[in-house]
Amino acid sequence: MADYFADDPRTNRERMFAGDLYISDDPESARESQRAVLLQTKYAAAYVEDPDAARPILAELLGSLGEDAHIKPPIFVDYGTFITVGARTFINYNLTALDVARITIGEDCQIGPNVQLLTPTHPVEPQPRRDRLEAAQPITIGDNVWLGGGAIVLPGVSIGDNSVIGAGAVVTKDIPANSLAVGNPARVIREI
Repeated sequence: MADYFADDPRTNRERMFAGDLYISDDPESARESQRAVLLQTKYAAAYVEDPDAARPILAELLGSLGEDAHIKPPIFVDYGTFITVGARTFINYNLTALDVARITIGEDCQIGPNVQLLTPTHPVEPQPRRDRLEAAQPITIGDNVWLGGGAIVLPGVSIGDNSVIGAGAVVTKDIPANSLAVGNPARVIREI
């Protein structure tokens, strides 16, 4: 097995932030992840009573929450702090946003239920359990984008403004602005 850390004095968390291979056993990352679990649980419980009163909890969880943005719980994140949601964006139930790298969601987006935004990746070679390596690449979703229910966006993908991603699509590479993309893997079938 390759020694990915030879002559690299950085911590695993520093490697994670750089988008390089790391082992996800950093104590600070574990604390931040636990904070996220607590806040997403508190948000879901508070939302049941009063969605408007729950908003400050969501704002505390996320890195940035735009004006009039709305997310229906439950929401599942690694940290939350690396997620930006633009103004007037609506996100339906069961968003899974693994924000090991930045996830940027633009303004006026519509995101269907059960969407997954996945920034982590790992080497193809098998790894011993204790040495499981990961890396991460950011995801960027432009303004006025629609993601259909069950869509999955993979690491490093950018989706251009005014695009529509069909329900159940698996987006493995960038989608240009003003495009309709469907399928697994998602492919552009026409301009909008």
